[in-house]
Amino acid sequence: MVLRALLFVHGVLALGTAFSVGEITQWGLQFAIASGVAMPALMWWLLTACLAQRWLARRSVALQWTLATLWGGACSGAAWWLWSWMQWSNPRPVDGLHAVAGAATGAAMAAAFFQWLRQRARLEQPAATRARLAELQSRIRPHFLFNTLNTAIALVRVDPSRAEAVLEDLAELFRVALNDTGTQAAATLRDEVELARRYLAIEQIRFGDRLQVRWEIDPAGDAARLPPLLLQPLVENAVKHGVEPAAAGGLLRVRTRVRRGQVEILVANSVPQQASVPGHGIALRNVHERLRLMHDVAAHFQAGRDGDVYRVQITVPL
Repeated sequence: MVLRALLFVHGVLALGTAFSVGEITQWGLQFAIASGVAMPALMWWLLTACLAQRWLARRSVALQWTLATLWGGACSGAAWWLWSWMQWSNPRPVDGLHAVAGAATGAAMAAAFFQWLRQRARLEQPAATRARLAELQSRIRPHFLFNTLNTAIALVRVDPSRAEAVLEDLAELFRVALNDTGTQAAATLRDEVELARRYLAIEQIRFGDRLQVRWEIDPAGDAARLPPLLLQPLVENAVKHGVEPAAAGGLLRVRTRVRRGQVEILVANSVPQQASVPGHGIALRNVHERLRLMHDVAAHFQAGRDGDVYRVQITVPL
């Protein structure tokens, strides 16, 4: 929301100043001044909107629209007043006409942006529903449950402690999978990695040396927010389509790293020479949709085959 608000405000300011000046040099100066006034107002407005989000959600649409508009005008008027008095080279009293015009412009922009947010929320309701259904459908598959229970049964007599560990990992997986958190809830990357480790620990018993896992985890990215149960379906797909069909097994690589204030997540698996029928589509579309709903344009998603390796790369803000 913040990035879109910045783009919206700068776009309006660029157009407004372009029509009010005659030369490009004057336009640059006027645009810089307008941006200097608008940015504090925008930050105040966004901060208040975020802090009051839950309170506003319980109020009527008319009250929300009124408060958003009035607060936008108040923030713009205050920012104009602050800018006028902070000009170190030529301090001067506030121009009442300019202050009123600035407040009115801020109120109009706040009203327009609020209306856009409402329209976007209405359009995303079907997408959120589809993502929720896909999430439910892609949760831990029944065949995995049966295979795990059979593995635990086989271990009970020969290695009871290992069987207990398998059942504990399975219980944790299903606790998360059956937790009705909704698409807007958030998990940390650390939680997602831990869940993926539990899943792969179970599969390691089943596949033995055929499943080779390489972990490259950067602790600096542990606090990154992700939709719940996002990483586990990716590693499950990697096992199903990269390791299981190959007689010799395969390599699965999970890497996280922090770069320029963002967390990069990579899930890569080797592809057998005779690859099975593609099956990544539903899970990958689900992951992409849920990332978009949580982080909007701040998240990046890319998936595809690169030679004999299939890569899924995700970037989210830290």
